[in-house]
Amino acid sequence: RVVEIEVRESSAPSFDIIAGASVEELDIKMKEMLPGLFQGRGRRRRFRVPEALEQLVREEEQKLVDMESVARTAIERVEQAGIIFIDEIDKIAGREGGQGPDVSREGVQRDILPIIEGTTVNTKHGMVRTDHILFVAAGAFHLSKPSDLIPELQGRFPIRVELDALETGDFVRILTEPKGALVTQYRALMATEGLDIIFDDSAINRIAEFASLVNERSENIGARRLHTVMEKLLDDISFEAPDMTESKVVIDATYVDRMLSEIVKNEDLARYIL
Repeated sequence: RVVEIEVRESSAPSFDIIAGASVEELDIKMKEMLPGLFQGRGRRRRFRVPEALEQLVREEEQKLVDMESVARTAIERVEQAGIIFIDEIDKIAGREGGQGPDVSREGVQRDILPIIEGTTVNTKHGMVRTDHILFVAAGAFHLSKPSDLIPELQGRFPIRVELDALETGDFVRILTEPKGALVTQYRALMATEGLDIIFDDSAINRIAEFASLVNERSENIGARRLHTVMEKLLDDISFEAPDMTESKVVIDATYVDRMLSEIVKNEDLARYIL
């Protein structure tokens, strides 16, 4: 059986009334103020009975949801159990005796300081107090150190933890265990060219060793080093893949040494390429 139901689809845009000191101070939707104005024209669509039932159930479920209650509950959970992670906070740490850009870095620190200390932030869902939100910050601090942050901001992060550098075994796990590991990604990429690439265990171990060695000799960028190492390792295969007659290529430790050993030995070249 087939039934016809009328589905209202509005193509009208949503307008905001802008007033006050900033846009965030007033966020009133004209669509909400004048609901009858932007209903749009209904059009009839043909559904089979099971599909029509699903459509009607979805519409009725939406009517039962109290969005104001949902927003209040969400704000309460954010205020009482929210966690905000600030990554790369070292980028706003000023260097000792620095001038110029360091002034801007200190300005950014002073801008986020009130939020971390506790204040009220205006969001599109309502006012949110940050007094009980947990703030966690992280940074590499290669060219700076946590003490380069302004004292007020340092005091808001009293617990400090230093992470150990990734070792060869960690790189091996990163290359093999995740669902979207680099080895899996490159195999899928080469498969689009009809090429099946096999990485044996010796190759993966050598890749991990080279990545760890380059991190020790130059700037330690962690697992990001694997991206450049893998890219250089498969540079020739990626270029020649469309014209290769072989359907299967095995990457072993010998191939890895041939492609990477000379680059890794030359520290200046490794710094430039890897």
